[in-house]
Amino acid sequence: MRIATWNVNSLKARIEKVTWWLDRARPDVLLMQETKLADRDAPIDVFRHAGYDLVHHGEGRWNGVAIASRCGIEGIITNFGEPLRPAQTPDIADDEPLAEARMISAECGGIRLVCVYAPNGRAVGSPFYEAKLSWFDRLARWLNEAVEAGAPVVLGGDFNVAPQDVDVWDPRACHGGTHVSKREREAFVGLYYGELVDAYRLCHSEPGRYTWWDYRAGNFHKNFGMRIDHLLVTAPLKSHIVWAEIDREARKGKPIPSDHAPLVIDIDEPGHPFDAGWASADERIAGRRTRPERDLSDAGGET
Repeated sequence: MRIATWNVNSLKARIEKVTWWLDRARPDVLLMQETKLADRDAPIDVFRHAGYDLVHHGEGRWNGVAIASRCGIEGIITNFGEPLRPAQTPDIADDEPLAEARMISAECGGIRLVCVYAPNGRAVGSPFYEAKLSWFDRLARWLNEAVEAGAPVVLGGDFNVAPQDVDVWDPRACHGGTHVSKREREAFVGLYYGELVDAYRLCHSEPGRYTWWDYRAGNFHKNFGMRIDHLLVTAPLKSHIVWAEIDREARKGKPIPSDHAPLVIDIDEPGHPFDAGWASADERIAGRRTRPERDLSDAGGET
């Protein structure tokens, strides 16, 4: 089974890119974040035409999560099994994560998939940052309560956390900002509850591999990025991960791409082959990173 996660940064705006990528990579399951759609506007017919069932949990202009599967979808859970709380500040994003569409889960092909879109946090010490940590605490409690010990589970999505210094382009430039702070990293590790494993790191130890790059200042071409999108697997799946990759090519070209790239893992056997573009890009990236650039301590905007 091939499982992927991708913050699409507006499913309506990127639908042509997404359908192109479904044909390119042929995942069995695709977890999507930041769809920015209400449920009634989810493009179910487009995905059905591509051979996928789609379930969606959204609120409109912000947030939104979805699962597309060609191996069945059942046992759907949204927002930790609770109704979304009424928003007290509907014109402000990120401050009320339990009033925002950030979590959907379903069983696909015998595996429990959990798709999440963590709050950005904006600035360390801000109310948005504290709300982010509270949301991580709620996710951890739900995992402990709802996931059976020994069950095959994949927890994936945009966590807005770079777990280690190797997961950012320059730890010194990012120091003091969100996504890399001690409390955020502790909250991310707390999701492991002794069992979840970072599937990408099972296959890749090298630095310089990221899933998000700011649109500004040519940061993608210089590879000034962060690895903040993850697929975490429970112990029964750990020994079955045979391949993992970040598809750098999907972050390029037209139509205008998301600022995130898809992350892909294969379970039991390799899926449809594609060239993610890292080998051919490494030399060019090295040449572009020869002079100091601006500080990324504030990750800025929605990631």
